[in-house]
Amino acid sequence: MSGHVVDLDRQDVKQGLADGSIVLVDVREPHEFAAGHIPGAVLNPLSAFDPSALPTDKRIVFSCAAGVRSLRAIEFAQAAGRDIREHYKGGFKDWAAAGEPIA
Repeated sequence: MSGHVVDLDRQDVKQGLADGSIVLVDVREPHEFAAGHIPGAVLNPLSAFDPSALPTDKRIVFSCAAGVRSLRAIEFAQAAGRDIREHYKGGFKDWAAAGEPIA
C-alpha cells in the first residue's frame, strides 16, 4: 500500500460525526446498508467503488462490516491519487455490538 493507514475506533468516529469533521463512507453493499448503517454514513459500495465520487472538502473515513473492505477502499482511493488513510477498524459490527444507534 502506498500510504499509511490510520485505524479509528468508535469514539473517533462518533466525535467526527458529531462535530461534522468527517464524512463516513460505508463501502458495504446496498442490501447491507439498507438493513442498517451508522447514522450519517453515505454509501459507496466497494463493488462499484468510485473514488472520484468522494467529497474533496472533508476528511473521508471508510467503514464496512468489520474493517476488511474499508482497507481495500483505502487502497483503491490511494491508487486513484486520493490522500485517504483513515478507516473505522471495527466497522458496523463493532458499532452495533456496542448498542450505538442504527439508521
